[in-house]
Amino acid sequence: MSRRGDGPPREIAAYDAILTFGGEMHADQEDKHPWLRFEKDFLAAIVEDGVPILAVCLGSQLLAEAAEGSAHRASRPEIGWHPVEVTEEGEGDPLLGPLAPGFTAFQWHSYEFVPPPGAAVLAGSPVCAQAYRVGERAWGIQFHAEVTGPSAARWIDKRRDDEDEALREETERRIGEWNRLGRELCGRFIDQVASAGG
Repeated sequence: MSRRGDGPPREIAAYDAILTFGGEMHADQEDKHPWLRFEKDFLAAIVEDGVPILAVCLGSQLLAEAAEGSAHRASRPEIGWHPVEVTEEGEGDPLLGPLAPGFTAFQWHSYEFVPPPGAAVLAGSPVCAQAYRVGERAWGIQFHAEVTGPSAARWIDKRRDDEDEALREETERRIGEWNRLGRELCGRFIDQVASAGG
């Protein structure tokens, strides 16, 4: 296992697919977190080599920057459960299409990605784009399809906001169905990896 900031434990050609997730830092904080520069360079090489990628939240912002898009502070944070609409282009996407016309997503971000030129924008919310695809094998999603009940509870505990109890109750109601959606989305990603011979 490599330490954060070191190179990957294997050569890029040895990876069948890459999943990259979120974090408390922001995509423009390379001065505080120098490993972000390495991550962007690594993702750029992965995209160039055509290795399948599923990037979540901060990961989607880093992937956007690696593929010549950008990331910046959103007009307002999205914390908790928010509606997401699948775009017309997203309806035909193998990962996002089954979620059309839309769904309520668990969000936890104050930054957003700007998809790279030529990327397919697959979903959006009133605040920002929520999913995109670069080429045929690299997806970025802003929402947290991977979050579990215990991890969401930890995030809520750390936040200490007046609305936290309502968010906690809503999360307890929604998390089971959300986990099913997340497993299915990830399963479709794995199907794409397998069908491409990755």
